[in-house]
Amino acid sequence: MKDIYILDQNFDNIDFTLQPLDKGEYENCTFRNCNFEYADLSGFNFNDCEFTGCNLSMIKLVSTAFRDVIFKECKMLGLQFNECNEFGLSFKFDGCALNNSVFYKTSLKKTVFKNSKLIEVDWAECDLSNAFFMNCDLSGAVFENTNLEKADLRTSFNYTIDPVFNRLKKAKFSLSEVHGLLYKLDIEIDKNS
Repeated sequence: MKDIYILDQNFDNIDFTLQPLDKGEYENCTFRNCNFEYADLSGFNFNDCEFTGCNLSMIKLVSTAFRDVIFKECKMLGLQFNECNEFGLSFKFDGCALNNSVFYKTSLKKTVFKNSKLIEVDWAECDLSNAFFMNCDLSGAVFENTNLEKADLRTSFNYTIDPVFNRLKKAKFSLSEVHGLLYKLDIEIDKNS
């Protein structure tokens, strides 16, 4: 069966766990309040699409293409973004829960993460240069051999990043969260001074 091409369509309140989305290329489409939980979106292409209020938890993303895709208020637990098609990979996240997702070795230059929960996310060996983390919870997130050069984490919190094993040149951090960079030194920081 040949993959389909869908342009400029809106998908609202559809449970794709009951009726799977047709495999193909979706351009300038919007998905609102749809349930994709555990769906297999391997090999799909999404270009200039927007997902709002969707449940995308545990979906399969082998060779899935996301190009200029926006995710707003989506539940996206346990996703393997490292399996996506890397060509043109670009997306923005606003108000999403991406807990336990994996971005291992993914290039995410200039990616925007806004008001999102990024708990226990694997950022190992990622290129997050110039990425913007606005008001994000990074509890338990793994940063190992990660490029965070010129990344902005000033309004984010609960991160632990080892400056020895990550590239941080010109990255921006807030003074209130500096303990997340110094945790390995086993020193006490007086937050009242």
